[in-house]
Amino acid sequence: MQSFEKWVRDIRREFHRNPEMSYHEYGTQGRIISILKELGIDCRKIADTGVLAEVRGRGHGPCIAIRSDIDALAAYESLTRFNAEYISQNPGVMHACGHDGHMAIVLGVARMIKEKCPDICGTVRFIFQPAEEVPPGGAVRVIGEGGLEGVDAIIGLHIFGDVDVGTINLRPGPFMASSNRFTVKIFGKGGHHSTPDYCIDPIQIASEFISSLNSRVSQKVASSDYVLGFGTINSGKQFNRTPDELEIVGSFRTFDDSDTETIKNTMYSLLDSLMGSYSQEDIDGVPTYELKIQYGYPVLFNYPVFTDAVSRLLKNTFPYVNSNAEAIFGAEDFAYYLQEVPGMFAILGTRNVEKGIVEGNHSCSFDIDEDVLITGVELLYSVAVDFLKDPEVYLGVDPE
Repeated sequence: MQSFEKWVRDIRREFHRNPEMSYHEYGTQGRIISILKELGIDCRKIADTGVLAEVRGRGHGPCIAIRSDIDALAAYESLTRFNAEYISQNPGVMHACGHDGHMAIVLGVARMIKEKCPDICGTVRFIFQPAEEVPPGGAVRVIGEGGLEGVDAIIGLHIFGDVDVGTINLRPGPFMASSNRFTVKIFGKGGHHSTPDYCIDPIQIASEFISSLNSRVSQKVASSDYVLGFGTINSGKQFNRTPDELEIVGSFRTFDDSDTETIKNTMYSLLDSLMGSYSQEDIDGVPTYELKIQYGYPVLFNYPVFTDAVSRLLKNTFPYVNSNAEAIFGAEDFAYYLQEVPGMFAILGTRNVEKGIVEGNHSCSFDIDEDVLITGVELLYSVAVDFLKDPEVYLGVDPE
């Protein structure tokens, strides 16, 4: 009989060979459903390409949800010394962020719950969620279509290539950042470079905005509490002509909504100041600007009481549990679930220098040490089962 470990590994490799982009995960969805049916687990489709499944115990009790994301990235996978047997068969699409491992882990938990816990008092719900990689994210649709109805708590994890293999990182409170996109359009007055007095140069204004913004923000927000960068600048088509307008697109991330507002207000204040500095009495109506902020995933906030209970449990079983890990600037739409119900999100390390598995997430050579698959299964399984035995320890009281 095939071992459980090989079963989980083979599922991960099958998904890795057949990656699909966000909201195109129809083949992935079909395979998840077929595996769940083989296990005798009820399931249904949700959020177009997602799957919702449940294992119900014989006794009444609470419901805990376990989530896996299922989408892949637009990347051409590089052939390495590891992946010859399971390299992507969909050119230009790759599971470069570990979602193939997440699916295998959560399906492993489903099988383990089904086989080992027929008498659990409560329900374990499994959410296979599409489109984590594309804001606003599939979590919003799962919630909107009732995916959390009746759920008392939720847990999830993410495999990370820059964390040592087997290490489990978590922390109460803010754990992952919000992600926000900004677009600035600056309108000046174009003209020939030989007559600069008749022009208002949006490139000069933009240069001062870019060079000044981070220093302005850092006076109000600690440098450890945000990151801000500029992604694209577009302006002009003629080498000897001052353009009429310019567009800047960038992003910033924070761990607190008040810091997000501070950064937004600092942008407005700086832009207002620059418009005044570059205005001319004999040129009406310019310079002006437009600033748009597109709010992405919110701060991922681990429910403190729940996370502390998880930490105590895991430290009894796993050798490398960091229960006060540094918050990271990565963003995750799992944050939306945690705005609805208590729960916890953990990071599971896969970096193994001895094996040569050292690439970070989103690399075209990203791979995982497949030993972490069983660690992930045991992690989520132990939390789910322990929660159903004693939910009060995990839910406690609402954080302030």
